[in-house]
Amino acid sequence: MNRPLTLDLTLGALADPTRRAILQRLSKGEARVTDLAAPFPISLNSVSKHIRILERARLVRRHRVGREHVLSLEPKALEEATAWMAAQRNIWSARLDVLEALLEADAAAAL
Repeated sequence: MNRPLTLDLTLGALADPTRRAILQRLSKGEARVTDLAAPFPISLNSVSKHIRILERARLVRRHRVGREHVLSLEPKALEEATAWMAAQRNIWSARLDVLEALLEADAAAAL
C-alpha cells in the first residue's frame, strides 16, 4: 500500500472518537470484539463497522480463537502517521524561525 493512501486511511480512522476509544482499549492488550463493544451505547454491528475501518487502516489485527474474534493493536500505521506529522512540524518550525529572524532584523533596522 502506498504511503499517501495509508496516511489517509490512518487519519480517517483516527477522526472518530469511537475508533480512538477502541484503539485506546487495545493499547492495554488484545480483546474480544464483544468486550470492545460492551462500553459503547451502539449496536455490535455498528462497532463491527468501526473495527473494519480500523482494520482497513491497518491499525488493528484480528485473529480467531475458537468462535471468538480477538483484536490487537497494530502500531506501525500510527508510527508512520506520527513520523509524517513530526516531519511537517519540523518544516513549519524552520519556516517560522526564518520568519521570526526576518521580523527581528526588520525591527532592529527600524530603530
